[in-house]
Amino acid sequence: MSFAIRVSAVGGPEQLRWEAVEVPPPGEGEVQLRQTAIGLNFIDVYFRTGLYPAPLPMVPGQEGAGEVVAVGTGVAGLVVGDRVAYQGLMGAYAEVRNAKAERLVKLPKDVSDTLAAAVMLKGMTAEYLLHRCHRVQAGETIVFHAAAGGVGQLACQWAKQLGARVIGTVGSEAKAAIARRHGCDEVVVLPGEGLVAKVKALTGGNGVPVVYDSVGKDTLAQSLDCLAPRGLLVSFGQSSGKPAPLDLGSIGGARSLYVTRPSLHAYTHSREELLESAQALFGVLASGAVKVEAPRTFRLRDAAEAHRALEGRQTTGSVVLVP
Repeated sequence: MSFAIRVSAVGGPEQLRWEAVEVPPPGEGEVQLRQTAIGLNFIDVYFRTGLYPAPLPMVPGQEGAGEVVAVGTGVAGLVVGDRVAYQGLMGAYAEVRNAKAERLVKLPKDVSDTLAAAVMLKGMTAEYLLHRCHRVQAGETIVFHAAAGGVGQLACQWAKQLGARVIGTVGSEAKAAIARRHGCDEVVVLPGEGLVAKVKALTGGNGVPVVYDSVGKDTLAQSLDCLAPRGLLVSFGQSSGKPAPLDLGSIGGARSLYVTRPSLHAYTHSREELLESAQALFGVLASGAVKVEAPRTFRLRDAAEAHRALEGRQTTGSVVLVP
């Protein structure tokens, strides 16, 4: 018998319950993992609250790392004892779980389980945002919201390594210092400072080719106003709430703006894309161009406390749950 965090009714952090669960042997194409580290992400909050519907009861969580302890039939390339990590597989908040082998990535020796759980989802998100959703070019100026957050810290460093000038937004002066340490050339504290005016001043009135916005309701209008003609708004989250419906006419005319709502799943749907994204992440970590601060950790059984800290914007960087 092992334990997991389960949600039987959508709602607040109190719905995260530590319960005994039975884990069957791995099925066809599956392996069984003894998990050693589990990543906490805002998407976990969306599922817990019901913003993203899921069948109940559920074990939340989409990111983790651990050791293969059993292998099902039809699995090639993985054996008992292998260290692996994953992102995008619901059910991470567990001591032991079964997982589809095709969605697992073997870990290099220099990537610890804790580091993998801290960066797989966030780092691969940064990879597709900067390389495939919009290919950031040297000399470009970009805006990245929540620059002191888990994705923001990784993405801003990576964008800087690509040669971009990075304007980051944060929610406090304390977070501004963190953003500056992680690749931001300029930092705007919201809601107090005028983001659009700052962007226009820094770009000679032109605006930027791309804005990456994971905040949503509180920032979407400003994000659109920061864009240069034919610029792209990448709306990949909504930590402040769901944005108001967008009037398509407002982004047309002389501005002719583009808007996309991408997901990591769509950009790592195939096994080939998954491996390419993971290898790009491992490569930039190994080069030292992107550095990861030690994540804040909570015991897995204290997941509710971790969710309260995340929703209360009391965290910066990555948070890892330890079984």
